Amino acid sequence: MTSMKDRQDGYERKFVHDEELRFKAMARRNKLLGLWAAEHLGKTGSEADDYAKTVVAADFQEAGDEDVFRKVRSDFDAANVAQSDGQIREKMVELMGTAIAQLSA
Repeated sequence: MTSMKDRQDGYERKFVHDEELRFKAMARRNKLLGLWAAEHLGKTGSEADDYAKTVVAADFQEAGDEDVFRKVRSDFDAANVAQSDGQIREKMVELMGTAIAQLSA
């Protein structure tokens, strides 16, 4: 019985650890996306950092990536930045890989 409890506890600890890593990777990806978008919006320095924070904060509106995508899409539309939906989504995927690599290093 103890070995089953130990096994269950181990799975629970792994699940919690994996979820924490996923959260950190998403937050880092969103910050990198915000910095990328800020560059396209002509923002630099602290203005770019502040914008990146708004992109990170946008992720708390709902589950999934759509809230972050909509934030960047609407800001690009307002500033007449020529990036397609596909380009933004591709960048999100690319930057998730970058974020995971950075966390693994």
